[in-house]
Amino acid sequence: MPFSPVTQAAMHQTTRRCSSLISTLAARLLAICAVCVLAVQPVSAQSILRDAETEALLADMSHDLILAAGLLPSNVNVVVINDRSINAFVAGTQDVYIHSGLIEAAGNVNEVQGVIAHELGHIALGHSITRSESASKASKITILSLLLGIAAVAAGAGEAGLGIMGAGQQAALGKFLAHTRGEEAGADVAGAKYLSKAGLTGKGSLNFFKRLQNLEFRLAIPQEDSYNRSHPLSGERITLLQEIYENDPAFNARIDPALEARFQRVKAKLVGYVADPPETLRDYPETDQSVPARYARAYAWHKSAYPEKALAEARSLLAEAPDDPYFLEIYGQILLESGRPQEALAPLQKAVASTNAQSLIAGVYGHALIASEDPANLPEAERVLKAAVARDAENPFAWYQLGVVYANRGDTPRAALASAERYVLQGNAPLALRSAEEAMLGLPQGSADFIRAQDIAILARDAVERQSRRR
Repeated sequence: MPFSPVTQAAMHQTTRRCSSLISTLAARLLAICAVCVLAVQPVSAQSILRDAETEALLADMSHDLILAAGLLPSNVNVVVINDRSINAFVAGTQDVYIHSGLIEAAGNVNEVQGVIAHELGHIALGHSITRSESASKASKITILSLLLGIAAVAAGAGEAGLGIMGAGQQAALGKFLAHTRGEEAGADVAGAKYLSKAGLTGKGSLNFFKRLQNLEFRLAIPQEDSYNRSHPLSGERITLLQEIYENDPAFNARIDPALEARFQRVKAKLVGYVADPPETLRDYPETDQSVPARYARAYAWHKSAYPEKALAEARSLLAEAPDDPYFLEIYGQILLESGRPQEALAPLQKAVASTNAQSLIAGVYGHALIASEDPANLPEAERVLKAAVARDAENPFAWYQLGVVYANRGDTPRAALASAERYVLQGNAPLALRSAEEAMLGLPQGSADFIRAQDIAILARDAVERQSRRR
């Protein structure tokens, strides 16, 4: 077949344009796939913030919502991500992930409950599965349009080929975004239902959407329609939900004052931990002697290397509530990290006892026992840390400290096994494999520890091989 009547220069120009467009379309296709992947895979690349008080609060404030969604509280975790942007998401499991920035931005506990209710809607409605299917369909449309367009270009119809590819890509993206907008609207309605069933007002949900709407205004996001967006505009969501909430019997329900007080404490503590100290001291100045403000400043002074100021704030909190386990925890932690581990033992031991050996607090207590450099404290450290990882195996800090205990007493194989457990939790497959294999060399074959090391080695080796194939 003869060449089509296209000049060589024109062909080169068309080829360059085609190549550029293919690259662009491929990038957009990858973006679609990435959305799908984020929707269905667990969080691994983002930093998770773990804190005993925060986790207890989130469990209590979401308990009735989880039941209202037809789920089991024991199967659902609300997890805080160290990210100061305002966002929340689910990722293919029954866990809800909330950015630290969302908690900072929320005005009260009910606003965060509204967000959790929405995310539970995604879980209960199975959106991780339907979104994956929608992305797969969009990808197929895009790939087909690419193939047809390339065939048209090869046949000499360059402009037509480019048009086919562009139209196909636009259709695929539009179809996928329409699907996600429908999911978001469905989750909004489901969340409203769960709030009502739990006897919680929807005022916080409306207020939070108004916060998002103000953010859209500040960012000059067009408000005409949401055609090219994955989420409806906040104004559209407010319109949809306002009537539902205002006609709900729970709309005028009061926020639980005890839960609200706990939320303000956790919010302040989170700000103190993640924000730069000058920012914390600006938002919680020393003229503010409320509990949340002193809590935030204790963290800010500690981060700024002013241990005496930090300890003064912690002591003032303990003067009001001497048995509060979380005030005892921060007081002990400041002492420990200021090089005074022996003084940290008493408050941390009391905090562990009053929380029934909560794993995260027990890990800090175990660290203090080791840091005291008193060999007589090592048996107690081993007991506390073994109990901590038995209750909560996803505690890399406790695994690290337990490994230190084993190493101190010369039990190298179990120290290596503890390191393997830690590296698994941190997503470091090569080091997990190396540590597990080292542990297997010294552990009795067939023992529970040997079998555990063997399981870690198998999983880590598979992860390493998959990583190698992707390179």
